[in-house]
Amino acid sequence: QVQLAEAGGGLVQAGDSLRLSCAASGRAFNMYGLAWFRQAPGKQREFVALISWTGEDTYYADSVRGRFAISRDNARNMMYLQMNRLQPEDTAVYYCAANSRRSGSRVDREHEYWGQGTQVTVFS
Repeated sequence: QVQLAEAGGGLVQAGDSLRLSCAASGRAFNMYGLAWFRQAPGKQREFVALISWTGEDTYYADSVRGRFAISRDNARNMMYLQMNRLQPEDTAVYYCAANSRRSGSRVDREHEYWGQGTQVTVFS
C-alpha cells in the first residue's frame, strides 16, 4: 500500500515556474513507477510525465517536453515536477500516481495509487 500527497500548486503568471512535490508513505516506494497526470476543467485527465523506479528513465507529454522535469528521491520517498515557462493551458489539477510497472506508464488506469491533487493556475 502506498499513500501519496501532492503539494506546491498555486497561482502564477505565465512564464513563471513552480515545483510540485509528491510525498509517499508506505512500503516499497522505490519499487514503483511514478507519474504525473493533470486534469483541466471540462477535460479528461491527461498524462504529463513518468519516471521509472530507479529514476533513470523519464518520458514527457509533447505539450510539456522541454519545459517540465520529473525527478524522484527514493531515499526520501519523494517525487517532484519542476515546471518552467508555465502557460495558461497548463492550468489544471495535478495528480501524482504510482504503479507496479517499474518502467512507469502513460496510462492512468494502470496506476494503483493516486494523490488528492494540487491546483495549478496560470494567468496571462
